[in-house]
Amino acid sequence: MTKATLKPLNQQAIVVTGATSGVGLAVARRAARKGACVFLIARGESDLKALTEELQATGARAAWAVADVADHAALKEAAEKCVRLFGGFDTWVNNAGASIYGAIRETTLEDQRRLFETNYWGVVNGSLVASEHLRERPGGGAIINVGSILSDAPVPVQGVYSASKHAVKGFTNALRMELMREQAPVTVSLVKPGAIDTPYNKHARNLTGQAVQNPQPVYATHVVADTILYCAEHPIREITVGGGGRLIASFYSVLPGVAEPLFARFAPSLMRDRRSAWQPDEDGLYDPTEDGLDEEVYYPMVRQFSALAEVRKHPGVAAGVVAILAGVGLATLLLNQRTGPTRLETLRGRFDPRGWVDADGLRTRFEDLTETVRRGVTEAGERAADLGEDTGRRSRRFFDDTRHTSRRALKKHGKRARHYASEAGTYARDHAREGGALLALVTIAAAVGAAALDARRPDSRLRSLGKF
Repeated sequence: MTKATLKPLNQQAIVVTGATSGVGLAVARRAARKGACVFLIARGESDLKALTEELQATGARAAWAVADVADHAALKEAAEKCVRLFGGFDTWVNNAGASIYGAIRETTLEDQRRLFETNYWGVVNGSLVASEHLRERPGGGAIINVGSILSDAPVPVQGVYSASKHAVKGFTNALRMELMREQAPVTVSLVKPGAIDTPYNKHARNLTGQAVQNPQPVYATHVVADTILYCAEHPIREITVGGGGRLIASFYSVLPGVAEPLFARFAPSLMRDRRSAWQPDEDGLYDPTEDGLDEEVYYPMVRQFSALAEVRKHPGVAAGVVAILAGVGLATLLLNQRTGPTRLETLRGRFDPRGWVDADGLRTRFEDLTETVRRGVTEAGERAADLGEDTGRRSRRFFDDTRHTSRRALKKHGKRARHYASEAGTYARDHAREGGALLALVTIAAAVGAAALDARRPDSRLRSLGKF
């Protein structure tokens, strides 16, 4: 694919449909303020002239053309006028749209077709005209389609509008892939706003018989406009403006069986404006409204910032901020626990091999075992001495008993007695040595056993070794 080269805004010519109201009006004003050439398309000639004069008074280059986006030939003629005046365009914003409040079965097929002519076919016509120009333009350019979060989470009362935005989403994604296949240098972005502070409700056809409003949270028009202009400079595939809408859409996607009964029950009441009395206004479904340039209608609470959109636009910065906040939070948690500032010393002590074993306890146990062995050896020696003395006494007794025998027999028995005594002493000494060696082995085994027993204690340091 030939990669599109998206220029800075002050070097671009930007086409905006639906430029005289709401988000389109905010895009036109902010693009002109940033130095872009702005070409305005809408159905109301008087509003187009007023806006063009307003922008030109600030030193911006601006021009206009009256066209209904449902008319492909009219859009093509408007694009040709832009090419004659500005030498072409770099970004095309399909923003024009209309809505109907009411049940689907209570909405005439004529009204439903008309809404699709604007919301769906208007995007198709604008995208086809723009892609034909941009694919031949050096560096290519961007097509930006304004969808809705209702393409991800449809709601009752706005069923026809939700269906049209579903169609816009499908068309946008398919067109993007076809341009990729053709290797055209054109980026295609889908911007999905949530509830926005625009005259959208006043320009919609209302079949409910009640005043309607956008449920909170409601975002300012400039939040969406800034996102659209960001897409004019950066190849963003799809972006949602408004975390509240994204949360509802995610809930619907994950648990549709739970979300649909809740939406059916509560969505109509949330969209009802109880502070206002309903008055049938002239809607903009078939004819342009002539109520002046209204960018906002001033809800009681309007959010001036969308964190979700900013994260999508600046993922690297967002990731860095999250990492820093997570590090600060972790450090705060560790420093405020009971061990507090001594946590480092505690961890160092746990990783010190000298602290893995209770040396004092083992030393005490080893000294006890050594004392036991010493006593055992002493007792063995005393028993050997007693055995020698007993043998001597028996020898003397035997000598006395044989005193009356012959001298030869006496000498013979005396030698045997001394021999027995010598063997008895030798036996006692040898067994004393063997006993010492055996007791030494027993001492080593006892030390190992003591360490094993210590490891089984709940407060043992040997057990803490396995935790790290």
